[in-house]
Amino acid sequence: YYDYARWGAKAKLTDLETRYPQLLAPILKQAQTPLCIDETLFAGTVTATSASSSSLSDTLDLFAILKASQTLSSEIEIEQLIGTLLLTVMQTSGATQCALMLSQGPNLTVHARAALRASRQIETQILHPPQSLVESGLVPISLVIKVKRSLQPTVINNAAQEALLISDAYIQNQQPKSLLCSPILQQGKLLGMVYLENNLATGAFTQDRVEVLNLLCAQAAISLENARLYQQAQAYAQQLEASQLQIVQSEKMATLGNLVAGVAHEINNPVGFLNGSINHAKDYIRDLCKYLEIYQRHQPPRGSVAKLAEEIDLEFLLEDLPNLIDSMKGATDRIKGISTSLRIFSRADQEHKVRANLNQGLDSTLLILKYRLKGNEYRPAIQVIRNYGDIPEIDCFPGQLNQVFMNILANAIDIFDEMAQQATLEKLENHPQQITIQTTFLPEKKAVEIRIADNGKGMNETVKSKIFDHLFTTKGVGKGTGLGLAIARKIVMEKHQGRLEVQSKLGQGTEFSICLPVRG
Repeated sequence: YYDYARWGAKAKLTDLETRYPQLLAPILKQAQTPLCIDETLFAGTVTATSASSSSLSDTLDLFAILKASQTLSSEIEIEQLIGTLLLTVMQTSGATQCALMLSQGPNLTVHARAALRASRQIETQILHPPQSLVESGLVPISLVIKVKRSLQPTVINNAAQEALLISDAYIQNQQPKSLLCSPILQQGKLLGMVYLENNLATGAFTQDRVEVLNLLCAQAAISLENARLYQQAQAYAQQLEASQLQIVQSEKMATLGNLVAGVAHEINNPVGFLNGSINHAKDYIRDLCKYLEIYQRHQPPRGSVAKLAEEIDLEFLLEDLPNLIDSMKGATDRIKGISTSLRIFSRADQEHKVRANLNQGLDSTLLILKYRLKGNEYRPAIQVIRNYGDIPEIDCFPGQLNQVFMNILANAIDIFDEMAQQATLEKLENHPQQITIQTTFLPEKKAVEIRIADNGKGMNETVKSKIFDHLFTTKGVGKGTGLGLAIARKIVMEKHQGRLEVQSKLGQGTEFSICLPVRG
């Protein structure tokens, strides 16, 4: 009885009421207070505004509309809303198939479909990505165009006899019987359309069902607009959070650069003094040695002088002292080189690109990370293999590229530290953790290529496909922002018109490839 009421088969309802009044008594008593779908509802009460109907189907539809409207208004996530809308429309309309179209600029695209299966189950599907009307093959385009122009619902009782649809490819192929297409309007603006069809019976969409669908479309318009605003707000919130994190990241790099530059400056002054003093000391020692040699030749040491010369091994001392001074000079040169590398890493980028040697940038970045490459209680030192080629200087923002190198190398070290927690020291010694850096000039492409590879645990295809995504990270809470590689790709691609790619196999390691153009 309920199903026939939902279907609108009034003759069948009358027959059942006549044949089985005792079984339907509880339902018929509820129907004694007549209701119809154009009644006004206030806070759960019903006030009649027109002549009432004795049909229970109106009562059932009214409560179905109330429930459906409440369900739609409670959805805020766009995909959940679309799924609920299709399910509700299918349950209240008597359709065997349904499609939802939404406006994207001047065009309509099919976002979802639903169908009544042989098991009487309703199956819904969200289309990713949305499809064009022609590509989807789910709607008669001529009917959609008519509704789009008129902004009025259109009912086709028998598609085979409708002149508008005779030449429509969808109608010719699918041969549906009853059709209903209704616009979803928000303040006169077309947000989308709902297309319904029944391929079993003609005249399936009665006036009552059209009115029900209109009410659902009105609620859907409000809910879709709310969902759109919510989605927009979420996107703005994510952009704001990302911008704040990016600012923090940039400030951290700038602070590190300033700190490193300051340390390099402070080191440079005393090192410069030591270098000058050692050069003078070499001259002084050379003169003193020459003096002693001449003195010994003319006045051979005797007595206590000879004894002291023997005790201090004067001959060895005179021979080794210049070597000691040379070693000191080598050490100060090394400190000076470190200071230079620190300044290279921390150099502030100007408004315009400058010429720089990327091998030097890589060395300076490794110097900053040297303390992390050293061995610790969990693992031996990480081996760094440099295969630097003879590459030309390129026009670039050196500080930003150093940040790219820093992110990639630091991620590799993080992976090694994580692996060290799950492996024995003996295993790590037998299979050393390695980072290989290779730079190559590609004359045919007029580009410089930098490859940074590790022999870590690698990535699966899912992680690899998301590794450059904004805010994506595989690290634990508080250990990663998901910005490092996203910023790195932006620096390479947008700032330098280059290419940043990754190759990885699970259990075999990861390789990042950076390709940067060489101008001139």
